[in-house]
Amino acid sequence: MTPADLGEADFLAGLQSLLPRGAAWPRDPDSRLTQLLSGLAATQARQHARTGDLSERESDPALSLELLPEWERAYGLPDPCTPLNATIQQRRAALLARIAARGGQSIAYFTEVAAALGYTVTVEEFRPFRFGRGRFGTPLYGEDWAFAWRVRAPETTVTPFRFGRSAFGEPLRVWGNTQLECVLTRLKPAHTICLFGYGA
Repeated sequence: MTPADLGEADFLAGLQSLLPRGAAWPRDPDSRLTQLLSGLAATQARQHARTGDLSERESDPALSLELLPEWERAYGLPDPCTPLNATIQQRRAALLARIAARGGQSIAYFTEVAAALGYTVTVEEFRPFRFGRGRFGTPLYGEDWAFAWRVRAPETTVTPFRFGRSAFGEPLRVWGNTQLECVLTRLKPAHTICLFGYGA
């Protein structure tokens, strides 16, 4: 048995084991002392279960509900990229993206940040055209295109309501790509231009 498995009967047995021995300290279930200790044990069992719930579920930002505002405050959220009236699922996604956003300039980094927000993207880089290296049909990009890159995403990203991740009263679906654009524009290297392409 682990400490997480302790129930009301275990706390009652623990309280009874602290009592002195003797006729004045009965342990039979019908005695008033056992009934009093049963009430105390029930309270202790509830507190123990609640503590376990907070330490297990709420310590994981992907599952947090009650401590989500504290997690957000610790990571500087909500920020201008967080949608107005964001759902619990969107708030958790923004938090996980902020935690995952340790910095980087690679395609893998930006794809990972987008995935943490709930978007499936690909990143396309451009190269200036070079005579002797470029092939027939290659776009004639100038030197400035070396600093541009494009994020391709579905035309509309739909975030469905998910039991266990969404809260009662939230919409069944949320549409939009504005959060993706805002976050990636904020994280992009300052000397680059990030373009967005949606659909095929």
